[in-house]
Amino acid sequence: MTERSVSPRVLGSETEYGITVRHQADFNPVLASSTVINSYRGDRARIQWSIDEESPGRDARGLGYEGVVPPELETGLVNVVLTNGARLYVDHAHPEYSTPECTDPLEAARYEKAGEIIMARAVTAARSIMPAQERMFVYKNNSDGKGNSYGAHENYLLSRSLPFGEIVRNLTAFLVSRQVFTGSGKVGSENGRPPVDFQLTQRADFFEEEVGLETTLKRPIINTRDEPHADASKYRRLHVIFGDANLSEVQTFLKLGSTAVILAALEAGALPEPIALDDPVRASWQVSHDVDMRLPLPTVGGRSMTALEMQWQYLEWATKHVNAADMGEVYLTLVERWEQVLTDLETDPMRLADRLDWVAKYRVLGGYVERDRLGWEHPKLRLADLQYHDVDPARGLYHRLVAAGRMQRLFTDDDVERAVTEPPEGTRAWFRGECVARFGSALVAANWDSLVFDTGEEALRRVPMMEPLKGSKQMVGELLDRCGTPADLIKALGGDHG
Repeated sequence: MTERSVSPRVLGSETEYGITVRHQADFNPVLASSTVINSYRGDRARIQWSIDEESPGRDARGLGYEGVVPPELETGLVNVVLTNGARLYVDHAHPEYSTPECTDPLEAARYEKAGEIIMARAVTAARSIMPAQERMFVYKNNSDGKGNSYGAHENYLLSRSLPFGEIVRNLTAFLVSRQVFTGSGKVGSENGRPPVDFQLTQRADFFEEEVGLETTLKRPIINTRDEPHADASKYRRLHVIFGDANLSEVQTFLKLGSTAVILAALEAGALPEPIALDDPVRASWQVSHDVDMRLPLPTVGGRSMTALEMQWQYLEWATKHVNAADMGEVYLTLVERWEQVLTDLETDPMRLADRLDWVAKYRVLGGYVERDRLGWEHPKLRLADLQYHDVDPARGLYHRLVAAGRMQRLFTDDDVERAVTEPPEGTRAWFRGECVARFGSALVAANWDSLVFDTGEEALRRVPMMEPLKGSKQMVGELLDRCGTPADLIKALGGDHG
């Protein structure tokens, strides 16, 4: 096994929310999304998102740029940076929440849950200024049921020394097979896939390539966007677009944590010869359509494995690495929960109705089918499917299950509430969030790796943040406490260098 440099575990997520306004004849999703973002009343800085250093068209395979430049409306004019270090903005006609950078999957899951609270409050505020006959709804889901899908993306910081080809070889079958515990469930199929009553995920039908740069057309299982938001000579950011938006706290933790562990083992050279699917794209929707999880998937070499069998193998590798690398209590808990979920999936998936969105939804919808003698194509089921994802606590079926004690939680309401306003302490997100809280009126622009201040001088002052683990509370907390103004901060940081 080859020894490589291993980057710290830094991760986060981005979620595009579905949006609609009923009884609005000229409904425009971009304007509606803008209304949501601009209506949020929490602590924030409404500033320009700087794209000067961003490179969404750079391909990790070394194919250069494809001239991809995000439209100004989607990247700058409707953009909010929050005191928790997160970004709230309009992207591709959807309201989107991007978590701050986190140091472990449990923290990342908590900050993703905070995004749901933030979005729900923004929707409530937006409704208060809309005409009485109009009603806005926002959903944490991935499909509008009309052939359109929107993303729930994950981001993992990796060492630049890890060849991208190794990521493709080792992660493809993992992502395809992890759908058994990452799906949020969906009635029917889309995008020309074979008919099905119910499937595990909302996204699998929309993936058409094994590897590629696109995120909205011909979606690939492995996305090649090479935009690290950090020192590009040291790091790469793996942008995972093959996954569902989850509401279950346990499921979000498991999705982020299992992927982080497999990547950690890969970086450390601790994975054996990878599992290689014969046809990954076909397998992606086949796994999603296989609610019984018994379908053998052909692998290179003439053998076959079910998705569950693959996951048992990945769990074995992950557990060995967590123990050997002493990754800590969070990851020990992660592999324990992973094992229990796979055991229950193998024995009786309905045991997981309190932990996995797809199982919880399947049980609820199956109850309607049995009680009301409905076919799975009945509109009532599709409506209930959608309502599961409503961010409104008074309407969302997920929220009703939580209120009834039928969904396990990892966090208390107070845990999540703190994440709504306070940044994680171990990354540069702490510096970003604290600057918003203390000097928000002087911030004029930002992106993940820099902040731009107006200190009253002739020139704006930019503070670069190219190291994701610099800017933590431990590193700059005392410095910030000594600075009463942005000018003091810039001086303390040594001018334009931070």
